[in-house]
Amino acid sequence: MNRREDEFRVLSTTAILGYGFPQASFEAGLRRKPHLIAADAGSTDPGPYYLGAGKSFTNRDAVKRDLRFMLKAGISRGIPVVVGTAGGSGARPHVDWCEEIVREIAREEKLKFRMAVVYGDIDKKLVRAHLRKGEIVPLACVPPLDEETLDASINIVAQMGVEPLLQALDTGCDFVLAGRCYDPAVFAAPAIRRGFDPGLALHMGKILECAAIAATPGSGADCALGTLKKGSFILEALNPKRKFTTASTAAHTLYEKSDPTHLPGPGGEIDLTACTFTDLPGGRVEGRGSRHVDTERYWVKLEGVRRAGYRTISVAGTRDPIMIASIDSILDAVQAQVREILKSERIDGRVQFHVYGRDGVMGALEPEKTVRSHELGLVIEAVAATERESESLCSLTRSTLLHYGYPGRISTAGNLALPFSPSDVKMGEVFEFSIYHLMPVKDQGIFKIRTVRV
Repeated sequence: MNRREDEFRVLSTTAILGYGFPQASFEAGLRRKPHLIAADAGSTDPGPYYLGAGKSFTNRDAVKRDLRFMLKAGISRGIPVVVGTAGGSGARPHVDWCEEIVREIAREEKLKFRMAVVYGDIDKKLVRAHLRKGEIVPLACVPPLDEETLDASINIVAQMGVEPLLQALDTGCDFVLAGRCYDPAVFAAPAIRRGFDPGLALHMGKILECAAIAATPGSGADCALGTLKKGSFILEALNPKRKFTTASTAAHTLYEKSDPTHLPGPGGEIDLTACTFTDLPGGRVEGRGSRHVDTERYWVKLEGVRRAGYRTISVAGTRDPIMIASIDSILDAVQAQVREILKSERIDGRVQFHVYGRDGVMGALEPEKTVRSHELGLVIEAVAATERESESLCSLTRSTLLHYGYPGRISTAGNLALPFSPSDVKMGEVFEFSIYHLMPVKDQGIFKIRTVRV
């Protein structure tokens, strides 16, 4: 199991399963005879809805396309295939959804293989036990967890490290389908199993989890190859249009991290204080000096969400310079008028205006305070406890703004240009992150593993 080899080659297919990749890049990677084909399938970046709703944020047909290439190549060549954070958020509904796609591909392509399914779902009883011991630690800018919030939370998952994946690989499976994972784990676990250095393997995995995004020009829909050696790793693009550079590689090492030299993960951190990058011929980069340092206790990150109501939106625009000049006072007045009208109906909800052309992207953090746009885009967002209430709130806000009489207005026919009919769109349930905390782990058995013949 731990037999040392000179190098371990990893073919990373795409930044997120379902983003796609050029067939030519994939085939170029196969010609390098990889020891592993892997992809990270998810992220919290699209927000809490997908974890709460149990749905994927990537398209089913696109996921099936990517998986078909990976499974056919891996099974026929005897190359292990590992996918982490299945279905986008990695809870049981997402993993089961992805497993269904895998079984479809197997039937259609007449593939036979052994599959290990690793779940990242965490029982509330376990979280509660640690909470009562004072062992649930909030991440930065997150309030402490309490039992009321825990009770309201659904689909609680933990970012598993390499250990459950190592256990799954030890069953002799050809394909590992995992729930919520620490992103580098799916790329690093098979290499660590072969005896390669964990620090280098995890650092290489940290970059490969986004595939060719770390190349230049970067792309999340293209393949990359990582080659792990005894004292270094080498990264290269598989598309002649791209190359890795020391700048692009170092930049991606800092990607989504608040500390440039210490990258925390399950059970430890990657220490980059001695890390160096060197350009190699052919658009390749070699990394050295990365170390993995165990923490005194093994911590995992928990993620969970709770329901926050229902959302309805309306999209509109304005080109009236008089309205644009007074947009803040107009929106405030509309909000006040709507609240007064609905007071008797006892509709409790909130309305938010997203003003594009002013601060629609950054909101209050927008440093440019002067509006220079000749037009503004407005998204009216109404959230309330029920779908009916959110529709009522959005509808009344939209109609009030449409005909609101602001000082200096010339036309009374309407203040807004509404591009769609119907003008209001039901967006369904709203979820918010309620658990974004660390929990200590003594037993990796909390991650349940199921092995099946497909």
